Order: sequence, then structure tokens, then C-alpha cells
Amino acid sequence: MSNEEIIFPRAARGRISGATFRGASQARGPVIDQEGREIGPEALGPQGSGFHFEFGNSSANPFANRTREQRMARLDALAKLLDVAFIVPGTNIRYGIDGLIGLIPVVGDLITTAISLWLVREARALGAPWHVTARMLGNVALDGVVGLVPVAGDAFDVMFRANVRNVRMLKRWMDKQPR
Repeated sequence: MSNEEIIFPRAARGRISGATFRGASQARGPVIDQEGREIGPEALGPQGSGFHFEFGNSSANPFANRTREQRMARLDALAKLLDVAFIVPGTNIRYGIDGLIGLIPVVGDLITTAISLWLVREARALGAPWHVTARMLGNVALDGVVGLVPVAGDAFDVMFRANVRNVRMLKRWMDKQPR
């Protein structure tokens, strides 16, 4: 067996330095299961050369078409998880995973800001006007920028609750809209 066949089994054509391949399916090589056995194309089904996920409207797809009420319930649950899911024992102070992830310097605040921006994107997809989404973006920006300050930013994350504010603002706007 040559070096070419070790590096590119069944797909090597020409030399390694200037290898050329005849078709993308030949360049992929065999499909191997967890035990190291080769899986034949007949076991892969009619699509054999690749993977295809079709969720449609199944419950496995979190982005499937949902009603406005279902989408709002999902946004509300996410906002509560981010901002008020837990209570500090012996106090009345509530915090969420936003405050916990925010303890990781810079990266944590970037992650929670990205999740908060997803909430704003969902609000826009629900038809929220520019003035509502602009206020929501302002809340996210304030939470993200102040959250970058080492200790005071973490306390601010716990007290400001930008995501709960944003969902409440979105609910107020949606209540005014005709069904």
C-alpha cells in the first residue's frame, strides 16, 4: 500500500503533492461506525453520500413554525432563565444564568449578549416595530457594556434584568396589536 492510499484510502489519484480526484464522492472515503467497521452505501439509505436532516414541524426542531403565543412563551421562559431563575438563599435576590455566565471575564458577557440579541431578533421576527426593537437593543447594549466591568458589572447583570424588561416591553406592544 502506498502513502497515497494510507492518507486517502480508495480516493487517491495521482501523487500526494499534486493529487487530483475524480468527483467529490470518491474523495470522502468510507463511512466508519463507532466500532471502526466500514458502513456500506446500502446501509446509509438512498442518500448514501451525505447526511440530511428534515425536521419539518416536529417537536425536535426548536425553530419550527409556532404560533405567536408559543413563541412568546418560549421567549418569556428564556428571559426568566437568563435573569431570574434562581434565588440567593436567605435573601430575596433573584439571579439567572446571565449573572453566572457573566462571571467569566469578557467571554461570558459576549455569550449572554449574543443570547439577548437573539431575543431581539425573535421580537423583530414577531413584527415588533423599530422603536420597540431599538429600546430592546439599548437594554442589551447597556447590559453588555456595563457587564464588562469586572465586579460592578456582575452586580449590574443581576439587578438590571435586561431580558425580562425586553420581553415585558414586547408583550405590552403585542397586547396592543389586533389578533
